[in-house]
Amino acid sequence: MATWGLAQAKAKLSEVVEQAHRKGPQQITKNGRPVAVVISIEEWQQEFGTKKPKENLADFFRNSPLRGSGIKLGRVRLDPRRVDF
Repeated sequence: MATWGLAQAKAKLSEVVEQAHRKGPQQITKNGRPVAVVISIEEWQQEFGTKKPKENLADFFRNSPLRGSGIKLGRVRLDPRRVDF
């Protein structure tokens, strides 16, 4: 991974971005300590993904292996707590 000082990265941002695209992650340091990494959008999408979920919440519950299992879920009914003003 190539390393750039912050001032150098600011002065050559286009080059930093181009290198991230062509050669991989580019590390940026401040006072000699690593503070950031510039990566290509392809690498970002591969790592973190920007795709929509395959199914919505209703479909998730509809396709749950617990559907039809007979599990009983109840709700505890409690009185609201008292608040003094």
